[in-house]
Amino acid sequence: MSPLLKRGLTFAALALALALAANKSNPLAGRVAGAPVECISLAPGATNGPQIVDDHTILYRQSGKRIWRTGPVGTCPGLRPLATMIVDVYGSQLCHNDRFRTIEPGMSIPSASCRLDRFTPYDKK
Repeated sequence: MSPLLKRGLTFAALALALALAANKSNPLAGRVAGAPVECISLAPGATNGPQIVDDHTILYRQSGKRIWRTGPVGTCPGLRPLATMIVDVYGSQLCHNDRFRTIEPGMSIPSASCRLDRFTPYDKK
């Protein structure tokens, strides 16, 4: 393969990666943040999640109209989009300072414990 062709393929791959990143949808776009709360309900059918967006954003969806945003208090090793969260739940609510751990795909040992921050509701405009 000629160096010019190799350089062109590299440029095309980079352009495709940048285009995909720019088109990645923001799940909170078009929504308005409300006042943070201490706890959310985990009643069956009330919320879906967690969805790890990045190292500081965790989402729980509620009936399609509301999304709850939380994250770790401080930093949390292993909080990545493909990780699985193991949440310690006591009762029917998930609350600020509840503990959770993460497991990377293919691993069997979870991360250190982390704590959840407050939950901010995001509603459609």
